Amino acid sequence: MPTIAPWVLAISYWLHMVATIVWVGGLALMALVVWPGARAVLGPGPELAGFIRRLQQRFNPLAWTSLAVLVVTGLTQMAGNDNYTGFLQIDNAWAVAILVKHLAIGGMVLIGLYLQLMLQPALARLALLETHGHAAPEAEPLRRRELNLTRLNLICGILVLGFTAVARVV
Repeated sequence: MPTIAPWVLAISYWLHMVATIVWVGGLALMALVVWPGARAVLGPGPELAGFIRRLQQRFNPLAWTSLAVLVVTGLTQMAGNDNYTGFLQIDNAWAVAILVKHLAIGGMVLIGLYLQLMLQPALARLALLETHGHAAPEAEPLRRRELNLTRLNLICGILVLGFTAVARVV
């Protein structure tokens, strides 16, 4: 197993933590603060949809950049960990915790892709109809789905943090 310089690992851990804060912290902010506050002020209509869409346009690039940083720094950290014995070698408690962590990350990625590529464009089209005075009764259930999926993504992020903690102590 190659030895990784301590300064490389230190930078990797730092960038990994910053990217985690941006990604999971952004999800927490959206799910626990922004959505409820915006809904209370703007109501459930197209104003809320427009506001959330603008926030997502700013957050999505940060989230995907964070994911890229997490992949690179995570691979660096795995290569430098004595518990790592090879790709898909699940032969110790650390490897199990890392595998479950990566499954949760995979869930986050899939949810994020669905939100960004399917649900958010559909909501943008419905909001456009609403702003032009057309009824869009299917918009509110889709907005609730978006919030619920954002919450589920946050739960996955919290699980990722939990399995990271387990991996640190086993």
